[in-house]
Amino acid sequence: MKSIWLGAVLAAVVIPATWAADVTGKITLKGTPAPEKEIAALKNDASCGKLRTDVPKTRFYVVGAGGELADVVVYIKEGLTTKGGDAPETPVELDQHGCEYVPYVVALQTKQKLVIKNSDPLLHNINVNPKVPGNKAFNEAQMGKGPNKIKTFDNPEMFISFACNVHPWMFAYVSVFDHPYFAVTGKDGSFKLGNVPPGKYVIEAFHRKGGKVTKEITVDKDSQVADMAIELKP
Repeated sequence: MKSIWLGAVLAAVVIPATWAADVTGKITLKGTPAPEKEIAALKNDASCGKLRTDVPKTRFYVVGAGGELADVVVYIKEGLTTKGGDAPETPVELDQHGCEYVPYVVALQTKQKLVIKNSDPLLHNINVNPKVPGNKAFNEAQMGKGPNKIKTFDNPEMFISFACNVHPWMFAYVSVFDHPYFAVTGKDGSFKLGNVPPGKYVIEAFHRKGGKVTKEITVDKDSQVADMAIELKP
């Protein structure tokens, strides 16, 4: 009986240390951004124009009817006591489709594979110039519907620019983190940081054009909601 009681006590001590909770929320935009501009060069291009039936526009602010803001990188900025760990085995994909990068904004962990695809029947080139030392620059051609390119980054960095010099309107932005607690908002402005350990944290929501906002939260065994609003500066 004594050993059973001792085991129960130890279990009670161990279980709280394994608690983790989800941090969810929605990012909204306060203010009205300038209208997106038509990408005339894409439509007028002899090859790319044939791939599109819509009117391609810039994607500086992707905003829903209720102010829901897409392409916001949300992550734990402060409070983590440990970082790193093994990179996820599931890669992140970045496609070149319709003479645009899709998605426009992605995020991944250091050492996690980034699979770069070219779904177009056209030649593109991938021109990447990170600013953080240790993250390697590259400029490589990729044939239409050719083999995927697989890249990784060694160090954290926000909004690494991916460009195509063949089609100079093509851009994407890749953010890299040394921990798994990050997300990119979808068109509904929502995000989820999964399995966050207990603690006090500063969450940051960073939009490439709209700027950033932070929020302090305390995580225990219950899921937390961390809605935030990014306000356009005059």
